[in-house]
Amino acid sequence: MIDSHAHLDMEAFDLDRDEVLNRAEAAGVRKILSLALLDEKASYEQAFEMVERSEMLRTAVGCTPHDAKDFGADGEKLLEVLAGRPKVVAIGEVGLDYHYNLSPPETQRDVFRRQIRVARKLSRPLIIHHREAEADLIAILDEEGASEVGCVFHSYTAGPELARAGLDRGFYISFSGILTFKNAKSLREVAGTVPLDRLLVETDCPYLAPVPHRGKRCEPAFVVETARVLAEVLGIPVQEVEEATDENFHRMFRL
Repeated sequence: MIDSHAHLDMEAFDLDRDEVLNRAEAAGVRKILSLALLDEKASYEQAFEMVERSEMLRTAVGCTPHDAKDFGADGEKLLEVLAGRPKVVAIGEVGLDYHYNLSPPETQRDVFRRQIRVARKLSRPLIIHHREAEADLIAILDEEGASEVGCVFHSYTAGPELARAGLDRGFYISFSGILTFKNAKSLREVAGTVPLDRLLVETDCPYLAPVPHRGKRCEPAFVVETARVLAEVLGIPVQEVEEATDENFHRMFRL
């Protein structure tokens, strides 16, 4: 199994990070994509140090829409340099989030465009964060030619329209523990419409722990629970989901 999106550099894992990786391996997780983020604290440095110490880990680097206000005039230059570090396989997570608006929407859009241009320049795929911004998201992805490098909509929670728009453009859809929640019936219906060769699974840990771990800190070992529910939705054996999502991960990130 592969956890295609995690945040293992976060403080929530400071006391037992090695044990978390051991539990992931014991659960059958062989690879984890743990992100390095451009924020005001330069937390990417700790993320890179952690990733370079473990054979299990890969990373992506980018400025989230929440942190867009801190990207700065020279953000592209820094992003290009960081994207050249070992084990960096993508630009992300980047995108738009109009729910919290922790950065002004116009700043989010500008920084999103600038990072897509870096991804195209470096031929790196994009990991997309999206919330309540579907129309602007698709418009910017189209206008900036994101289809040329490929995208994954991470921790998908939107409706069928955005999923279809992404699939029509060759994008991938990744589901987190939210898929297992009792009140996520409509999301499971969306998941049932995604072709097997476009699916990924993730934890987004330390957030979004799946059933039966809701209320706990999430960790990569829990990705197996999301895979099990996805298999139920698709009506196929969980091993088939595991094999397909592994293959999709390697294809998406050109590994």
